Amino acid sequence: MKSTMRRLSLIKRGAVNFVTKRPFCVSFEITHSCNARCKHCHLGGPVQEERASPQKLGEICRTLKPMVAQLSGGEPLLRNDVLKIAREFKRPNRAPYIVITTNGALLTKDKYYQLLQAGVDEISLSLDYPDERHDEFRGIPGLFGKIQDLVQGVDSGKNRAVTLCCVVQSDNFRDLPKMAELAKRWGVRLNFSAYTRLRTNNSGYLLSKAEIDEFKKVVASLLEFKERYRTIFTSGYVFGKMIEYFERGTAPNCRTGERFFNVNPNGTLSPCGLIIKNYATQRELRELFSKNNECSFCYTSIRANTEKPVGRSIKDGLRSLR
Repeated sequence: MKSTMRRLSLIKRGAVNFVTKRPFCVSFEITHSCNARCKHCHLGGPVQEERASPQKLGEICRTLKPMVAQLSGGEPLLRNDVLKIAREFKRPNRAPYIVITTNGALLTKDKYYQLLQAGVDEISLSLDYPDERHDEFRGIPGLFGKIQDLVQGVDSGKNRAVTLCCVVQSDNFRDLPKMAELAKRWGVRLNFSAYTRLRTNNSGYLLSKAEIDEFKKVVASLLEFKERYRTIFTSGYVFGKMIEYFERGTAPNCRTGERFFNVNPNGTLSPCGLIIKNYATQRELRELFSKNNECSFCYTSIRANTEKPVGRSIKDGLRSLR
C-alpha cells in the first residue's frame, strides 16, 4: 500500500508541476566543498560558504514542491547534518523522491543505511571507469575498490538503492559497455551524463567528429543491453539527444527555471551548478535569467531527464522508482 500511495503521489506531483511550470527536479547543492579533485570539475577542497540550516532547506523544498529533490555538491557527505536535511525533505508516502549524489569516498555501510532510514530513496554513486583508472580521474586513491566493496556489501536486489552515474567523455566512451556489465554484475542500475566544458573550459573531453560514429555504435550496444537486462536507466531518447549534443557541441533550448534548477548552499537559487547566481525565488530566476538564457553548452543528466517529453518522462520515471 505504501509503495502504491507513493507512486500515486509522485505521478500527481509530476502532472501538477507540468501544468503549473514548477520544477520536476531541484538539485540542492548543500555544499560546494569537495574531498575530490576530479579532472572534469572546477570544485575541489574546502570552501568558505554560508550554509542554510536543514530546517531552512526543508522549507525551501516544501515551497518549490519538486517531484525529485537531489542532495548534491560538492560532496554532500561533508555536511555533518546531511541526515537532518534528508529528514526535513522526507514526506511518508508522498513526493519528493530523494536522491543523494556522492563520490562515495565518505560513504560507509552504516552511513548508507542511515541515509535510507532518513528518507533517501536513491544513492547515486559517481563512477567514470570500470577499474582503478577512476581513482586517478577523481583524485582519490583506492576509490574504485571502496565503491566495489560497499556496493557488494549492502542489501542486494530491489533493496539495493544504488545507481552508478557515469560522465560520458572522449576518454571513457569505449568503456561504457564494460560499465554496463559491471553494473549488472553488482546488481545496480547505471545512468549516463554527458561531459560539459562549462566547469573547466576544457574541450579535450568532448567527443571529436571522428569519435562520434564509434560512439553511435556504443550507444546501440547499450540500448540492446538495456532491453535485455533493464539495468540501464538512460533512455533511448536521451542517448539520441546526447549524440546530437556531441555532434553539434551544443544543446539549445535549455529549460532551467521551469523543469529544473539548483539551490545554493545558502538557500538562494541558481540556474544550474555551472552558472551560480543568487535568486530569491523561482519567479525571479525565470524573469531575470531564463527568459534571456542562451546557454547551450551542457546536456547533464538532470537537464536531459527533466526536458524529455512529459509522457516519456513519466513513463521512465515510474520505471526508475524503487
